[in-house]
Amino acid sequence: MSVEGLEYETIVQNGPKKVTMTTGLDRDTIRSAYEDVRSDGTPTEWAVFKFDGARIVCSARGSDFTEFRTQFSDDDRAFGYLRLQMGDEMSKRKKFMFVTWVGPNVSVINRAKMSTDKAIIKDIISNFAVELQLESQAEIDIDQFKDALNRAGGANYGTGIRDL
Repeated sequence: MSVEGLEYETIVQNGPKKVTMTTGLDRDTIRSAYEDVRSDGTPTEWAVFKFDGARIVCSARGSDFTEFRTQFSDDDRAFGYLRLQMGDEMSKRKKFMFVTWVGPNVSVINRAKMSTDKAIIKDIISNFAVELQLESQAEIDIDQFKDALNRAGGANYGTGIRDL
């Protein structure tokens, strides 16, 4: 009997090898980071969630948008959650944004998995005004983010006199 025959017999007897495709979450650290970004009592304005094997974990938190931009590489699949101050000179309010990052070097299979992985993490990260899918560094732009939040927010009656 050849090796190929043995492998065939094993498959017939035991069934094909199963590969784990499900994505897990580090729920506690993700929830903690989510609540940290949402809290007015902390300086944290963003959190990034990346894949560690088949698990999504909180990989970074911070308050500087420039640092947020550096969290995403061309080979990464990741999610980001941000708090941005919006409004005009009469009314200032915090708005939240959820971003999905798929770098240009990510494989087709991993790109395809992002929709189900996003659904899994959105069980925890559920409160945001805008959701964006980003695929290039040029799209990680604070002005574009604020523009998207302004469009989603409806009326904007400011006179433009006072700075945010």
